[in-house]
Amino acid sequence: MRHQHLLAVLIGVTATFAGCDVGGGDVTATQSGANTVNGSIYVPAGLHSGSVDTVNGSIHIDDNATVHAANTVNGRIAIGSHAEAASLSTVNGGVTLNPGARVAGGVNTVNGGLVLKDGADVGGHVSNVNGHIVLNAAHVAGGLRTVDGDIDVSGASRVEGGILVEKPTSSWFSFNSRKPRIVIGPGAVVQGDLRFERDVTLYVSDKATVGPISGATAIRFSGDAPPAG
Repeated sequence: MRHQHLLAVLIGVTATFAGCDVGGGDVTATQSGANTVNGSIYVPAGLHSGSVDTVNGSIHIDDNATVHAANTVNGRIAIGSHAEAASLSTVNGGVTLNPGARVAGGVNTVNGGLVLKDGADVGGHVSNVNGHIVLNAAHVAGGLRTVDGDIDVSGASRVEGGILVEKPTSSWFSFNSRKPRIVIGPGAVVQGDLRFERDVTLYVSDKATVGPISGATAIRFSGDAPPAG
């Protein structure tokens, strides 16, 4: 069934908060973690923390910190340089992995962009429905998935598990009539199938390495970037 991975994220996040104490205000995590309902969570630099969970608020994990799962519903997640997490998920918000950050499992959002900076490493998949996915010299072991999002894989990034752009279904409301723009830049490597279930504009550098492509025709380009537009 389409989008099962994203439905699982929604269900899992809801279940996480079902047992939370109803409270509010910003919270600083401790070794045992942190949870709140209406507030943001800050994980100090170097702290080894348990899970951090909120409903309406962002999560900021500072440099060299370690957390278990980090979950929010309405808010963004940022993980600092060389910080580590088991998994990251939000529903309405973007996710940023700063240089050298590591996530052992998946990184998921529904409505939000995903940015993986130099040396960031994800052991699972990176997925969203709406929002720009950007990899710059990053590594993703479990593939990239989107429905309406653009994708840029650049700066000697490496993706295993391929790329999947899913066709919107009646279970997801999409009012975006433009085609997603997928760019595989010079030096990037995408292993596995690149599968497109809807129309996309696919640009592949003549200095990139990609697996089998289905559902789209690659437009080859030279230089640092394809034509704008």
